[in-house]
Amino acid sequence: MKKLFSMMLALVMVLSLAACGGGSGSGSGDAVSGSGSSGGKTVRIGVFEPSTGDSGAGGKQEMLGMQYANKETPTVEIGGETYNVELVYADNASDASKAPTAASQLVSQDVSLVLGTYGSSSAIAGGPIFGEAGLAAIGVTCTNPGVTAGNDYYFRICFLDPFQGTVLANFAQEKFAAKKAYLLGELGNDYDQGLLNYFEQAFDGDVVKKSFPPNTSDFSTYLNEAVAENADVIFCPVSIAYSTQIVKLAASMGLSIPILGSDTLDSNMVLEAAKGSDVQIYVSTFYQEGGAPDFDNGIKAWLAEDSTAMTNNGGNDTIAAVTAMGYDAYYVALEALKAAGSTDKGAVKAALPSLSYTGVSGAIAFDDVGDAIRDTAYIKTADNAAGAWILETVQTAK
Repeated sequence: MKKLFSMMLALVMVLSLAACGGGSGSGSGDAVSGSGSSGGKTVRIGVFEPSTGDSGAGGKQEMLGMQYANKETPTVEIGGETYNVELVYADNASDASKAPTAASQLVSQDVSLVLGTYGSSSAIAGGPIFGEAGLAAIGVTCTNPGVTAGNDYYFRICFLDPFQGTVLANFAQEKFAAKKAYLLGELGNDYDQGLLNYFEQAFDGDVVKKSFPPNTSDFSTYLNEAVAENADVIFCPVSIAYSTQIVKLAASMGLSIPILGSDTLDSNMVLEAAKGSDVQIYVSTFYQEGGAPDFDNGIKAWLAEDSTAMTNNGGNDTIAAVTAMGYDAYYVALEALKAAGSTDKGAVKAALPSLSYTGVSGAIAFDDVGDAIRDTAYIKTADNAAGAWILETVQTAK
């Protein structure tokens, strides 16, 4: 019996060790040691995104693009060898005060480069951590100029807020002949406040600019003020959490003033808030569903078979522009790894400036600052009867 017990114990230990060896290790150097799901070497890409907080919904949709791309293309050829690609996540919680901790977490995980984040304030706060570590980050939809300013290690594939704010100011004047605009954003939010300023600078008319404190849940004072001021348009480049509240309130008030939003309002949750109402919503964004049919069909099929992914997309298969951008960012990361011929973070960073890639959202290349060379935005409007976005126009800044 003792002999039998000893043999059984040995077998359990062997099985336990085998199970522990299935994941990738935490080694350092040119390649992360350990094996991926199909064996062989593994390269890690950090995902610096919010899955909680005010921007959690947008962060999840941005990550969906990366996750679908990783499912579609789980390996990459680097220096003549095949590597499994592992996405390593760190939740920055939509909070600039927590972003440095999330960034440090990724630095400690031996990632070769980082993707993200949704939310410029978190990108600006976490960026110095990546820079100090010599780790390149590719911003996906963080549009504030401060993300790359003074940080040689932060790149991005999206257009910038000076462009976006100008595009929306031009649109307000061309579409609605607007002479007065009511501008509303969150106090202390770099993204919101930056866009309000850029819109104001480009708008050839009067503006009333107001800021609400964080955690505001009643926007009636602001919308009533917009009505009292006889505003022709309301511009509110706010988070999904705030925008859904504003849209629902506007619907209940029967507000007739068009609401203009930035890329953050390009969400099926905003569509749901407006559904069945007469609220007019127009948003500037990076991608219009139908622009890349193969991508659209593929990700919709994936969402249909993955209940968690569908939930993270807001419960339906409407494709958010940030999802398309997350998808493109993943492939830009693969191109950087291939061009570097190494998983070394320094080599990857050195390969990024000269990189060019054509994705589902268009051509991607970087200027001397690391910003995307982009000159086009999609303006979409909400079809409140169908609960869908329809393309209004393709706009460039004057």
